[in-house]
Amino acid sequence: MNPFSVGKTHNTPLINFDPEKKVLEMSGKSIPEDPQAFYRSLLDWVDQYTANPLDKLTVNIRLEYFNTSSSKILFTIFKKFENMPKAADKIEVNWYFEEGDYDLLESGEDYESLLKIPFNVIEVPE
Repeated sequence: MNPFSVGKTHNTPLINFDPEKKVLEMSGKSIPEDPQAFYRSLLDWVDQYTANPLDKLTVNIRLEYFNTSSSKILFTIFKKFENMPKAADKIEVNWYFEEGDYDLLESGEDYESLLKIPFNVIEVPE
């Protein structure tokens, strides 16, 4: 699998897949003007990945803020991972939130309750 990377801007997150570490990371803000256009390449990558997944993939989400449109796309991405054969053995999502950020905590808990893949909600010091 080839590396995948999208640079961070003021309104969009850093997205990076490192095939050697088997880690997909997303960090920053996700408030793109056109979420469908911004996330199209990631959605295409996820489709390719789920067709031929690695033994194990760790997805680390470290968002500071995201809008409703981004939330819907994140859920779509998580569902694509969930629909892989033997997904529970092949994927793990780590949802990081800063101490005291109850909005991100609640979002992570919502995703965790809706998905049937290993989903960890992890508090980090501010």
